[in-house]
Amino acid sequence: MAHMPWTNQTSIIKFVLLGFGNPKEVQILLFVVFLVIYIVTLAGNLLIVALVVADQQLHTPMYFFLGNLSFLETCYTSVTAPRLLAGFLAEDRTISFSDCITQLFFFGALACIECFLLAIMAYDRYLAICNPLNYNVIMNLRVCLQLVSASWVTGFSANSLVVGMVRQLSFCGPNEINNFFCDMEELLKLSCTKSLLVEMIVLVSCSLVSLAPFLFIVVSYILILLAILQIASSAGRQKAFSTCASHLLVVSLYYGTIIIMYVMPSAEWSPVLHKALSLMYTVITPMFNPIIYSLRNKEVKGAFRKVVLQNLGMI
Repeated sequence: MAHMPWTNQTSIIKFVLLGFGNPKEVQILLFVVFLVIYIVTLAGNLLIVALVVADQQLHTPMYFFLGNLSFLETCYTSVTAPRLLAGFLAEDRTISFSDCITQLFFFGALACIECFLLAIMAYDRYLAICNPLNYNVIMNLRVCLQLVSASWVTGFSANSLVVGMVRQLSFCGPNEINNFFCDMEELLKLSCTKSLLVEMIVLVSCSLVSLAPFLFIVVSYILILLAILQIASSAGRQKAFSTCASHLLVVSLYYGTIIIMYVMPSAEWSPVLHKALSLMYTVITPMFNPIIYSLRNKEVKGAFRKVVLQNLGMI
């Protein structure tokens, strides 16, 4: 009998998300913990969006981008968190091939968009500190809309190519994904068709959409630092740095985890550590972002007191 190509073999129609293989009692505890984290993430980020829309004082480019980032984080964590929570309670942890590809598409696209938005926010801080006289002229509403729109369009377009290539691969067994969501790395491992071309396209595309914004952010902050050092008064330097401290911390959290995950050698990592790092940038970091911006930002705290507390009659 002639050798049959992979495409004619039995294809997998479902994957099994192994998640965290803990005892049932621990699973219930983890469900409660991550449900609280998910609720806090949604509430915090949606609150930021509401404050940016409702408060006139936050109608500036910096807060426009922050509102978009918070909206993105709401979508980003919602791609993985519901499936994570369901995995703690359900015995059946299977996910269909189409649902897995859909999750992979939105997860990858939103991750790309976040990289672009963080780069745009760094550019906004660069203009505000290094070119303050022309800041309002350059960063007008039309430019802000164009930058944000370009981020979303580019993110979805770039990831369409990558996911389209992965979709063409054949999966004929095994079908267990050792994570709590459909991870690109795990899917490539499970593929029966080991295509060097596909792997190279995935690697190059992912590297470009993550590395290029990161390098742009690094260069922007080098220029910002040089400009801050030229300010004569210490109060002026502190004020200038405080306007970008929150963004710098968010960038460090997001890219720090990505660098550990995908740049540093991971061959000897345990699956538990790999999942823990995945949790960090898919679930934990989106929760911290609104906390970081609200705790270190007088305008956001002032908007919260004015919009929320006054309407509730608490002040």
